[in-house]
Amino acid sequence: MSGAGAPRPGTAPDGTGLAVTIVAGTWHTEITEGLLAGARAALAESNVTVTEVRVPGSFELPVVSRAALEAGADAVVALGVIIRGGTPHFEYVSDAATSGLTQVSVLTGKPVGFGVLTLDDEQQGLDRAGLPGSKEDKGREAAEAAVATALTLRAIAG
Repeated sequence: MSGAGAPRPGTAPDGTGLAVTIVAGTWHTEITEGLLAGARAALAESNVTVTEVRVPGSFELPVVSRAALEAGADAVVALGVIIRGGTPHFEYVSDAATSGLTQVSVLTGKPVGFGVLTLDDEQQGLDRAGLPGSKEDKGREAAEAAVATALTLRAIAG
């Protein structure tokens, strides 16, 4: 796993006045709950208003993320877990989630914090989920990125 070059988590940006929706899949409960905990903590530190929505899996993240943004959210934190299996399903779902969330962000002009883990095995997810013993906290990172980008867009708009 390469975390080389990653920004160091610092003081959470003040997102007072922002509305952020967490959209999370329901697969791989332990990993997903870790991602959710990290995202919730970062958003609480940023003083944003948080709504949570659960979806069946990562494939459904884009459509629900777009609906949340179009309903007034300033940003979305998309959280999902996709673990490689013995069929091409992994590639299709990973591509659909990644491309779909990118499209949602570009089409709405609002940020989507990308917290979708694409993994070769469960241990990689446990290492990235922000759980005790994890090396990374991708839920926190996705939430911090969403808030920081929403603030940047707000500053650009003046």
